[in-house]
Amino acid sequence: MTALEKIKDFLSRYPGADIFRDFHVDYTDQIPFNGGVFPSGLTEVSRTSDILGNVTAINQYNFGLYYVFEKSPGDDDGAAENADWVMDFQAWVQEMSALGRAPTFGDDPKSEKITAQNGVLYGADEEGTAMYMVQLAVTFTKKFEVKNEWLI
Repeated sequence: MTALEKIKDFLSRYPGADIFRDFHVDYTDQIPFNGGVFPSGLTEVSRTSDILGNVTAINQYNFGLYYVFEKSPGDDDGAAENADWVMDFQAWVQEMSALGRAPTFGDDPKSEKITAQNGVLYGADEEGTAMYMVQLAVTFTKKFEVKNEWLI
């Protein structure tokens, strides 16, 4: 399973995800109850090597998550409901990561961490929709063992 497939599967397990009709990659409709995941690729955070040349890399996948909800202009109740959903989602991601129930991406599952942060209203329109954005980051360790023929 690819990293993107793992993330999509993980996101679909959120108990509040059932409100969405569609969930896209690199795209979201401006229709309420649609969402999208926007991958930002892999970032190597750090790299170390041991005396034998084996390499340990700390990597991070970054994703932008966009969710479209109903929100009429000036509707504080709807805005609060949407914000509650976003904050509950972020708390759920933290809980799943802390309890080891999130997908794994590297070679050391105990050191992996998934965070959902900076949930914010991205934009709202006069037609009664609002888009919220959450940044999702997956930090994991990848180990590369060098085969040194001169040691054999």
